[in-house]
Amino acid sequence: MPDENPSAADLDPRIHTSLAGLQALGGPARRLSLLPRQPARSVLNGRHASRLRGRGLNFEELRTYLPGDDPRTIDWRVTARTGTPHVRVYTEERDRPALLLVDQRVSMFFGTAFAMKSVIAAEAAAIAAHRLLAQGDRIGGLVFRDDAISEQRARRSPATLTRLLTTIARANQALHAGLPAGAVTLDMVLKRACRLLPPGGMVLLFSDFEGLSDAAEPLIRHLARQGDLILVHVSDPASRGRLRGRITVSDGGLQADLDLGDVALRDRITQRLDNRLALLRHWSASYGIPLLPLDTATPALPQMLRLFGHARGPG
Repeated sequence: MPDENPSAADLDPRIHTSLAGLQALGGPARRLSLLPRQPARSVLNGRHASRLRGRGLNFEELRTYLPGDDPRTIDWRVTARTGTPHVRVYTEERDRPALLLVDQRVSMFFGTAFAMKSVIAAEAAAIAAHRLLAQGDRIGGLVFRDDAISEQRARRSPATLTRLLTTIARANQALHAGLPAGAVTLDMVLKRACRLLPPGGMVLLFSDFEGLSDAAEPLIRHLARQGDLILVHVSDPASRGRLRGRITVSDGGLQADLDLGDVALRDRITQRLDNRLALLRHWSASYGIPLLPLDTATPALPQMLRLFGHARGPG
């Protein structure tokens, strides 16, 4: 079993992340935005892109109409009753709850390129958490392993961010090649998220979506209607048929050989992953859900910068 509290110096950052490493992403995260107005090259911008709705509006008061008021805010029912034009005054919510669902199950402990999927998901979630807190939102989340789901209630405070990043780092460091697949499923995580998310909130799910099935669709649809939902799909180049022959994967200690020259094996793996991606794309198109692709070929930060239009990122 891994050390329960390893120092950052003891960890290979491609295999396991650390609290210090996740905290260090706060500075670069300032270049990103998770608000409705996006840079021109952002995946959340453009004519055909799914847009974020952003924070909701709070009703403040009814008052008499003043020159310069937007006629669209006139309350015609009150105006008819009183005989005097009245407008409804709204203010933008000061913050909104944002839930980060971070997959750290054993299926994520895989990588044939730069890093493990679990590391990319942890880093991407940390980048989003830093940015959400900086733009004034409440942050919380569900960090799920094969045997447990750790819940962090959404609050707007640096202490909450530290607790969330600590939970992500500990779950990540607990992963190793000998772990069996457990009982925690995506459906379980999505059901809990449905209970936690109030109207107008945001959910970001970082996962390889192992175990995804049609049964999750009503939960996905509910979250998309309730607020803003972003699906971040973490994959490995091997899943896209880029690799051939024998490859060796390692957790820094144990190693395993995979023969991707076996056409039947490669086709089975590819078909399964293609079906999963097709389902995600169907939901994205049907319910207007942004689907962001990340892979294990490069660190999460340049990929996130490229996706949100702040840098060209890796080619």
